Amino acid sequence: MTTLDIRHLGVRYASKGGVVDALSDVNLTMADGEFVVAIGASGCGKTTLLNCIAGFLPATDGAIELDGKPVIGPGADRGVVFQKHALMPWLDVMRNVEFGLRMRGVAPAERRKMALEKLRLVGLQDFADRAIYELSGGMQQRVGIARALASDPRLMLMDEPLGALDAFTRESIQELILDVWHRTGKMMFFITHSVEEALFLATHLVVMTPRPGRISHEYRLDFGRRFIETRDARAVKSSPEFIRVREDVLAVIQHREPAAIAA
Repeated sequence: MTTLDIRHLGVRYASKGGVVDALSDVNLTMADGEFVVAIGASGCGKTTLLNCIAGFLPATDGAIELDGKPVIGPGADRGVVFQKHALMPWLDVMRNVEFGLRMRGVAPAERRKMALEKLRLVGLQDFADRAIYELSGGMQQRVGIARALASDPRLMLMDEPLGALDAFTRESIQELILDVWHRTGKMMFFITHSVEEALFLATHLVVMTPRPGRISHEYRLDFGRRFIETRDARAVKSSPEFIRVREDVLAVIQHREPAAIAA
């Protein structure tokens, strides 16, 4: 049963140079347990699409429905993890994760219990009382993930959350995100510029065209599930099939014929 339905979505806005068509006729469906990743060249409208799903940006054309209800603004049914962690440095880790629950009026004992559960999910239960500045970049992003999960959203939205991390930390957080997805069963919508990252995470990969952004190609993948089963990320990413699909997606983005891959 479809739980997120995007139909004929279009976004236009005025700029100094005139009217910009950011998105045009975007159609996408997502069901429970799916991990959708959007990729494409810079300016293709990936973040605009995420902002529309989050309710931060109104659509010019078309509609978005979550569980049959129109998306007309932000809501607790959607959790967002930003490019930068957007944490509040004057609050400790626990109070950052609790923040949304406190705004909703959840009782202190209950919200602490819920926040600690999410910190445990991302492996930071022993850092609940630490200041944000005491944490590494990867740990800060984990706090951001825990905070987004704390309200138990139907859909998790992630806007290039790993872009600022070093390569080794980035790979470890990729694995963490797959574990969180697997354990919670949440729908995930994720944006990245990394083709390898997209293939590793996605069950449903969408490639977007340059502006106006449209979905030009879609792939059904299971590399993330293979990692969940084997716990060997390097074996998954170095497999001939992974390399073949990676080169195919790169060719689509770069508008060229895919290179032949030696057997």
